[in-house]
Amino acid sequence: MCGIAGELRFDGAPPDRAAVERMSARLARRGPDADGYWQAGAVAFAHRRLAIIDLTDHSRQPMVDADTGLALVFNGTIYNYPELRTTLIDLGHAFHSDGDTEVVLRAYAQWGEACVDRLHGMFAFAIWDSKRQQLFLARDRLGIKPLYFARSEKFFRFASNPQALLAAGGVDTSLDSVALHHQFSLHSVVPAPFTILKGIRKLEQGTTLTLDAAGRTTEKRYWTLHAQRPARQMDETQWTEAIHAALRTAVKKRSEIADVKVGVLLSGGLDSSLLVALLAELGVSDLMTFSVGFEDHPEEKGNEFEYSDAVADYFGTRHHQYAIPNAEVLKRLPEAVDCMAEPMVSQDVVSFYLLAEQVAQTVKVVQSGQGADEVFAGYSWHSKMAAESGPAIERLRRHYLDRDHAEFAQMIAATHQVGDVTSELLAAKFAEPFADEFIDQLLRAEATLLVTDDPVKRVDNMTMAWGLEARVPFLDHHLVELAAQMPPELKLGSGGKHVLKKIARGLLPAAVIDRPKGYFPMPALKFVRGEFLEFMRAILDSQACRQRGIYQRAYVEKLLAAPEKHLTRIQGSKLWHLALLEFWLQRNVDGTQ
Repeated sequence: MCGIAGELRFDGAPPDRAAVERMSARLARRGPDADGYWQAGAVAFAHRRLAIIDLTDHSRQPMVDADTGLALVFNGTIYNYPELRTTLIDLGHAFHSDGDTEVVLRAYAQWGEACVDRLHGMFAFAIWDSKRQQLFLARDRLGIKPLYFARSEKFFRFASNPQALLAAGGVDTSLDSVALHHQFSLHSVVPAPFTILKGIRKLEQGTTLTLDAAGRTTEKRYWTLHAQRPARQMDETQWTEAIHAALRTAVKKRSEIADVKVGVLLSGGLDSSLLVALLAELGVSDLMTFSVGFEDHPEEKGNEFEYSDAVADYFGTRHHQYAIPNAEVLKRLPEAVDCMAEPMVSQDVVSFYLLAEQVAQTVKVVQSGQGADEVFAGYSWHSKMAAESGPAIERLRRHYLDRDHAEFAQMIAATHQVGDVTSELLAAKFAEPFADEFIDQLLRAEATLLVTDDPVKRVDNMTMAWGLEARVPFLDHHLVELAAQMPPELKLGSGGKHVLKKIARGLLPAAVIDRPKGYFPMPALKFVRGEFLEFMRAILDSQACRQRGIYQRAYVEKLLAAPEKHLTRIQGSKLWHLALLEFWLQRNVDGTQ
C-alpha cells in the first residue's frame, strides 16, 4: 500500500523533476517507509512505500526491468500473487523479489494490458513500456485504490490524490458544475471521471488508460458486473453456503497475504463482527480489534462500545477502545479535511481519521466491513424502494438523494446552474443491461458507482493518512459477482442482509445479529449546535466563501438560522454539506493557484 505519482511529457522536454518531487512529498503519509524516484526520457515516476509484503529493498519502487524495458509504480495488494508468481515462473519468468509488485510487472510483460483480468485484489498502477513508448494505467474493479490525473498540451500527470497534482502546479482549479450537482445530491459522491475541480480527473474503477508519447489516449473498461440469476438454480441453503465460502476465502486472503500483523476495525455492527467471527473460525490467534466512540447527544448516542465490547469479549480479542471528546473532534477536524482527497461529508470520515491514528501505532493492516450494506442490501432505503413501484429514478429520489434538483437550483449560484445531471446519470446506470429486477439494478449501481466515492474513498483516505492499510473483504470482486446473482429476497429479508445474518447464526451472539443497524456515529456533525455551529458559521460567512460565490446567500442564511431542521433524506446535516465543501477548498485549493 503506497502513494504513486508520475509525469509523461508530450513536448519534447524532460520531465519536471521538481514538480514530481513535490507530488511525492504530498504523498508521504501514504507511504512512510521509503521513497523512490526514477526518470528516463519523457517519463518520471515517484513512489512512497508502506511496506506490507516483502519488507526487503527487493520490492522497492519504482521497479525497473531493463530486459523488458518496463518501469512500474504500484499501489495496492494482489491477493492471488503467489499463484500468479508460480504461473509466471512456469512460463519462464525469473523473479528477484518475493512480493506482489514484481508479479504485476511481469504479468504485464507476459500478458500486456490484459494482465488486469488476472489480478485479484485492490490496485492502482502505472507502467511505462519503453519499447512501445506507452504509459499504461489501471485501477481495480471496485475502485478501492485511487488514481487521479491532470493533463495539458505539454504533459500528463497522475497521483494517488488531488493534493499531489495541485502541488505540482499547472492545474485548472475552477469548480466543475456537473460535479457540484453530484456533490450535493449524492452526499458527496462525485463519480469518475469528474472531481470537484475542472483540471483534475480520476480513472474510473475497472478501467485502464493507455497514452502514447504524443498524448493519444485509449480508455478501456475491463470489468462489468452482471446482476442476473445464474443458469443453475440454487435454494436458500445453497446460496448461504456459497456466500459463506466466498466470504471466508476473502477474509482469509486478506489475513494471510501480509508480512505484518493484521487487525480488525470493530464497530460492533454485524459486518465488522462477522469479520472477527470468520477470522476466529479460520483459527487466527491473537486477533487485535479496534473501536472508536464520541460524546453522546440527547438525540443520539456517540458510541456503540456495548456491542464492540461484547464481540471482543466473546472471541477473546486483544481489544483497543478509544473515546474521543467533542473538543478533540473540532480541534482535529482541519487535519482530517486536509487528508480528504475530495470533500466528503459523512460523519464517520473524522471518526476513521482519529481511529486510524491510534490503530497505526499498533498494526499496519486492518480489515474493515465497508461494502456489505451496498452489496447485501443493508440500508433501510433498500427495502423501502423495493416495496414501491414506478420509475427507478423516482424511487431513488424519494429515499436517497440529498436534494431534489429544484432545491439545488435554489442553493447554487447562477454561474454553476446545470440541468438535473445526477438524475440523468443514475437513470443511465439503471438502464444498463444484465440486471433482472429493480433491486438488482439498484445494488449494482451502488457497488459500481456509489460505493467507490463514499465508504471506500473515506476509509482509504483516512487510514492511509496514518500509513495504515485497510482491506475490505466484502468488496472482493468474486464475492460481489456472486452476491449480484443472488435473488433479492435473500438480501432484503430479515430487515436487510438476510444471507449474512444466516451465516452469522451460530458464529455471533444473537444480540449482535438482531441489533439495530449501527456505524461509527459522530452526533456533533449531524445535530449542529454550540461551537460546531459557530465553526460552520465562520466558514460560510468568511470573505473567501463570499468571494467564491458558490452558494446563494438566502439559502445559506436559512440553514444557519435553523440547522437542525434541515437534514437530508438519510439524516445528514445540509449545513455541514455546505461548510465542508468551502472548508475543503480553503484548506486544499486556496493558495495553490
